[in-house]
Amino acid sequence: MSIETTKLTARIGARVHGVDITRPLAPEQVAEIREALNVHKALVFDAAGLDDAGQQAFARHFGDLTTAHPTVGAVDGAPNVLPVDSERGRANHWHTDVTFVLNPPQASTLRSITVPPYGGETLIANAAAAYRDLPEPLRRLADSLWAEHTNDYDYAVPEEDIDEEKAAQRAQFTSITYRTVHPVVRVHPLTGERGLFIGGFAQRITGLSAGESRKVLDLLQAYVARPENILRHRWSENELVLFDNRITQHYAIDNYDGRPRRLHRVTVAGDVPVGIEGKESYAIEGDASHYTPVLTAA
Repeated sequence: MSIETTKLTARIGARVHGVDITRPLAPEQVAEIREALNVHKALVFDAAGLDDAGQQAFARHFGDLTTAHPTVGAVDGAPNVLPVDSERGRANHWHTDVTFVLNPPQASTLRSITVPPYGGETLIANAAAAYRDLPEPLRRLADSLWAEHTNDYDYAVPEEDIDEEKAAQRAQFTSITYRTVHPVVRVHPLTGERGLFIGGFAQRITGLSAGESRKVLDLLQAYVARPENILRHRWSENELVLFDNRITQHYAIDNYDGRPRRLHRVTVAGDVPVGIEGKESYAIEGDASHYTPVLTAA
C-alpha cells in the first residue's frame, strides 16, 4: 500500500498514514517517505508500540546513524539515542541540529516519551520558504555569505540564573569545542532547493565583526521565524516526528511550567553542506569522527 499524507500547514508539515513504523519498511515505502520529506520537510507518524530499538531501526532506513551527540551522553544501553529531557535543560532557541560539526545530520527523529499536560510544543520552520521570502537584494547578499557555527556560543544568561547543575551541563556541552564554517545558503543535495542554513549555532559571518554579524544573522533569521513558515507541533503520546535537518530549523518552547517533558532523538548521518557555487563547508576546530561518519548525499 502507498502511504497517505495530510498537509498540516501550507508551507511545512504533513501527517503520514498507511504505514506501520514499528515494522521493517519495504524499499518502496522508504522511497515514498523520503519523497514526502522532500516536499513537506517535517512528517508526523503514529508511533504506538515503538521503543528505542524500533526508533533506531526506523531512522536507519534513511542512512547510517550518528551517535547520540558529540559531547552529551546517550540513553543507557542505546548509544544512538539522545534523551531530550526538560530536567537536562531546555533548547528554547531556534537551531538546526549539530551544525557546529562538518557534516550535521541529514535528518532527525523525535519520539514522545513524556508529554506535559499543556505546552511543550516543537516549532519546525521551513528554511527553503524563508529563503524564497527574501527580497532580491537580501537574497543576493545571503548567497555570498559564509558563517562560523560553534557549540561554544554566548548563552546571554544572567550569572544568577546559572546554578551548579546548569554550569555542569554547559561544561559538558562544550567539553570539545567545535568551529565549522558553512554556507549561509545551502543547496539541498536531493531537491536542489536553496535554504537559509543558520540558526543558533551560527555565531559569526566570515569577514564581518561580531556586532555586524549579529545584525545580519538576526535579519535573515527573522525570515525563518515568520509564522507562515512554521509548523507548531503539539505533542501527543506515542508520536514520532521526522524532519529534514538540512533545510529546517526547530525550537522547543519552554511554556509548560517545568512539568516533565521527555523526547528521544535519533539522527541520521549527513553529507557535508554545499553552497550555491559548489564549495563545501570546512572545519576549523574539533574532531567529530566519534559522532558521525561523513557520507555522500543520500
